[in-house]
Amino acid sequence: MPAQKNKNKALLVLENGAFFEGIPFGFFSPNTFGEVVFNTAMTGYQEALTDPSYAGQILTMTYPLVGNYATNKENFESKRVQVRGFVISELCELPSHFKAFETLGKFLKEYKIPGLYNVDTRALTQVIRTKGVMKGVICKSDVDIKKVSEEVNLRPHPDSEDLLPYVTVSKPEVWNKKGTRNIVLIDTGVKYNILRSLERRGCRITVVPANTSFEKIMRYNPEGIIISNGPGDPAKPTYVIETVRKLINESDIPIFGICLGHQILALAAGAKTYKLKFGHRGVNHPVKDFETGTVHITTQNHGYAVDSQSLEGTNFKATKFNLNDNSIEGLTHKNKPIFSVQYHPEGGPGPQDNKYLFDKFLKMVGKNV
Repeated sequence: MPAQKNKNKALLVLENGAFFEGIPFGFFSPNTFGEVVFNTAMTGYQEALTDPSYAGQILTMTYPLVGNYATNKENFESKRVQVRGFVISELCELPSHFKAFETLGKFLKEYKIPGLYNVDTRALTQVIRTKGVMKGVICKSDVDIKKVSEEVNLRPHPDSEDLLPYVTVSKPEVWNKKGTRNIVLIDTGVKYNILRSLERRGCRITVVPANTSFEKIMRYNPEGIIISNGPGDPAKPTYVIETVRKLINESDIPIFGICLGHQILALAAGAKTYKLKFGHRGVNHPVKDFETGTVHITTQNHGYAVDSQSLEGTNFKATKFNLNDNSIEGLTHKNKPIFSVQYHPEGGPGPQDNKYLFDKFLKMVGKNV
């Protein structure tokens, strides 16, 4: 059931002067600034809201009805809500689900995240697809829109800073201490379901901060290393890139890069990345594996991709491609047990299409022991 209209209004103003009116819900905080992006999934809004890859961003859903199954205590992908703002079309205030804990509005209020509903998200998405992702601000409706858009345009882009300090663990944490496989995960914004997927496979996972050095990682005597997903421009955290470069060149430990980890692997190998016009965010992206000929439906959330031409002269080859825009979705090292994917193997769009990637990684780990 959609929420009833009221007289309170607020705006989402974009840097190009476009603006969209809506009704505030959750915790309204005027002048909330971020990069405005869209997600095409029909479900999974709680997972998206708590995904660290959305740090620095105002998220809009293209599916019109949001909140109809409320929020629960299980579908967290991190300790808190990570988006800066949430923009939707219809807000359901009377949800129904057997696991429901609290409404979406109460959930956002608890984490002090501003939301807007009754927004024309179809028009907003069309602007982003046409012009590309851009900076925006959630503000009161009585502002001077031209002045606000000019101010937004002058503000530094969220990607201009390293966002990893906002999402990484502050100190090492261990998941599943009784696990038999000793895996180190470099936390650049990991989703909890990656850790759950490894835990279900009997791994003992040491989650280390993004700035952990090569030497400290090696002291854990890892059987395998994972570089997680995360937010922002992959070229900004140069300290992670340098650590991964040493891991590639000075060890034979199996390495698995996921999303941002995929991009960091490429940068560590000497390749380059570039910003996509409006990114890949959704649960319906077709990816073809050119080694097997198989097409997988994938869950994705990223705004950058690896430059295919820059792979020349590196020890990596592209093995998977996005069938929508032909961007690189997977890399494999030519000589070592190292590979990566741009999408999320822990996601369930198929729903089990990509779980095999964890098994592939652990098979490499087994061979290397």
